Amino acid sequence: MILIQLVITEKPSVARAIAQVLGASDKRDGYFEGNGWLVGWCVGHLVELAPADAYDPRYSKWTYADLPIVPGEWQYRVLPDTRKQYNILAGLMNDHRVDTVVCATDAGREGELIFRLVYDLCGCTKPVKRLWISSMEEPAIRKGFENLLDSANYDNLYAAALCRAKADWLVGINGTRLFSTLYKGQTLNVGRVLTPTLALLMEREAAINNFKKEKFYTVELKLAGLTAVSGRVKSKTEAEKLRKACLGTSATVRLLERKERAEQPPALYDLTTLQREANRLFGYTAQESLDYLQSLYEKRLATYPRTDSRYLTEDMAAGLPALCRTVAGALPFLEDLPLPVNADQVTDSSKVTDHHAVIPTAEIAGADLVALPTGERNVLTMLAARLLCAVGEPHIYAETAVTLECGGGSFTAKGRTEAAMGWKEAERACLASLKKAPKGAPPAALPELTEGQTLEGGDAVLKSGTTSPPMRFSEDTLLLAMERASAEDFAKLEDVERKGLGTPATRAAIIEKLVRFGYAAREGRHLVPTEKGLALAWAMPDQFKSAKLTAEWEERLGAVERGELAPEEFMAGIVEMLRGLVRGYANVSVASSALSRSGRTVVGKCPRCGKDVVEGKKSFFCEGYYDTPPCGFALWKNNRFFASKRKELTRKIAAALLRDGRAHVTNLFSERKGVFYDATVVMADDGGKYVRFELEFDKRKGAK
Repeated sequence: MILIQLVITEKPSVARAIAQVLGASDKRDGYFEGNGWLVGWCVGHLVELAPADAYDPRYSKWTYADLPIVPGEWQYRVLPDTRKQYNILAGLMNDHRVDTVVCATDAGREGELIFRLVYDLCGCTKPVKRLWISSMEEPAIRKGFENLLDSANYDNLYAAALCRAKADWLVGINGTRLFSTLYKGQTLNVGRVLTPTLALLMEREAAINNFKKEKFYTVELKLAGLTAVSGRVKSKTEAEKLRKACLGTSATVRLLERKERAEQPPALYDLTTLQREANRLFGYTAQESLDYLQSLYEKRLATYPRTDSRYLTEDMAAGLPALCRTVAGALPFLEDLPLPVNADQVTDSSKVTDHHAVIPTAEIAGADLVALPTGERNVLTMLAARLLCAVGEPHIYAETAVTLECGGGSFTAKGRTEAAMGWKEAERACLASLKKAPKGAPPAALPELTEGQTLEGGDAVLKSGTTSPPMRFSEDTLLLAMERASAEDFAKLEDVERKGLGTPATRAAIIEKLVRFGYAAREGRHLVPTEKGLALAWAMPDQFKSAKLTAEWEERLGAVERGELAPEEFMAGIVEMLRGLVRGYANVSVASSALSRSGRTVVGKCPRCGKDVVEGKKSFFCEGYYDTPPCGFALWKNNRFFASKRKELTRKIAAALLRDGRAHVTNLFSERKGVFYDATVVMADDGGKYVRFELEFDKRKGAK
């Protein structure tokens, strides 16, 4: 019998790329086969921690008395939508021909967790090797398979990943149930990362609301070849007095400072900086940018996206000149530019954790860039330009600052003279190709001046303005705030895997959850907390609102990963924290607030979970729609059944369907016969994504 090896990846596209390199060219149902290899795939998480009611049916109802819910022996479940693929992998793992399994999921905590949960639940005991790569290019894949490591080297990584997943389950389940039962009326989703991110929005909104505008005045002095501005003055009378004193009065150069400056090239992109830049340039949400980058990765045009490093490993330095030439040649606006490659500026192995910075690959040379979707093309252009900028020469310029005295007042002006464009040339060419203006145009050059020089009098203009409140968060600035949250706490930690709130891969999902749960809303490019979100943030204990909790977790998870802390000890700390939290609310009652009412019209009870069904803009939906696990019940107003009958699903019809399971409806249209008729609509809910409807006819009534 010929023994073969089984490779398991995280996604079908990655499996396809690896299978092609290994020569497993025969496509089967759920895997590839050939040349002594089987290559199967997960579809993200195939296995997850079981919901609370799997431990005890009484947990299907939420009560304070049951908290905290702490499983004695953790249970897992296969996700219903992906059970078929799980069964295929289980069959492959137990295939008598397979002697070794290769874990080829994404190289990091989450990828390790995805594979191990499937491997363990399948009951597989065969030896496991680990593939650890950052690029889907063929040379990187081949090199990775030549250097497979024993999976035991990553046991502590898995232990840390499982601790993090269990701890998030405990905080999410218990925190959500605690505050939902406390405030009575709707589900209040609580999370270790979600809640402090919401607190950032709340604090910014409070700063805006508490801001007091102050008016101020300046005097603008217009002289030959330059414009100088006074400092701010609160009194209009004083400012006007200065203006009059300057009219037609000569000005004297009191101070002149010239400084040669060198603006160093920017670092390469990690996921967060790319998401921020794409939001600023194109208005893409963090999730959209991640989706575009993920697609480029799967098309082999970009390296691994979910990275928090902005450097490359030192062994990549030798290949950078060729890669830069390839990238420049693929984009017309870059091909004629100078191409210095200072590899030492972007290579530092000590600053690379799981994955190096995200960069374009050499596959860009043969790609049809015009055929790419606009979003992917824009992101790839950003990656290409950033690579050439990062390895480029410094931008050299001279900055001049002058202080003038006129009419008893002091005025300042600044100017800049470009000496060498350096890396800025590639940046400006990129922005021009994208039809985007450079950020913050530099001031024009000042005329030649000397200290003590007298300038002939010119015009003086009174200007007024008001101080500005803090800006609301855009996704660009919120991502930065999440990354820097509790920086002083993370600064004390060494070698933690992640810093700030969430990870580069999860921050986009957290923002989407804030919007989906109704805690925040998008207004243009800004994210604004809703009344419900503000109320929840104020209600949360400081422990949940602070990113310090995440910093403490990362410190202890790092110790688990290094084998310095037992997983059981980490989990014991989480459980004790939750028990203290629940005890703290033992005799607390709350007054009516935005949290204890939905603000929506209740039309009936959910046939699946018994919670209220309320009317929204597009549907009548259960208030447990986004619970964990979600209820998912909704009657969509634009559903195809009623649309085909030329009938609107009204509140009255929805209420009857929820109360009786049926509703008598008049003037339904028959597309086949072209006539109107009356019938009884019966709700046939089988628990799926969409509710189905059937018709029952009264035989005594005919068509109209």
